[in-house]
Amino acid sequence: MADASAIKEHMEVIGADGVHVGTVDKVEGDRIKLTKKDSGAQVEGAEGEHAGHHHFISLGLVADVEGDKVRLSANADVAVTFEEEENAG
Repeated sequence: MADASAIKEHMEVIGADGVHVGTVDKVEGDRIKLTKKDSGAQVEGAEGEHAGHHHFISLGLVADVEGDKVRLSANADVAVTFEEEENAG
C-alpha cells in the first residue's frame, strides 16, 4: 500500500488500466473519499444512480501515488465495485 499521507485533495484516482475512477475529496481513516461531482461517473457501466453521492475506495487498493495521480492496483471497472456509498442519516 502506498503512503496515505501522500494522497492530497483534488488528485485524480485512476485504475491500474489508466482509466479515471474519480477525484480525491479527502482521506478518511482507511479509505479515500471521492468528490461527488465525478466519483464513478466516467467508468463504463457505472450506474446513473451513483451520481451526487460520495463514494469511497479502500486505501488497500492504492498501488502508488505518482505526481498528481493515485494509481489503484485494480482496473477501474473492478475498483468501482469496491466503492462504498456514504450512508444517509
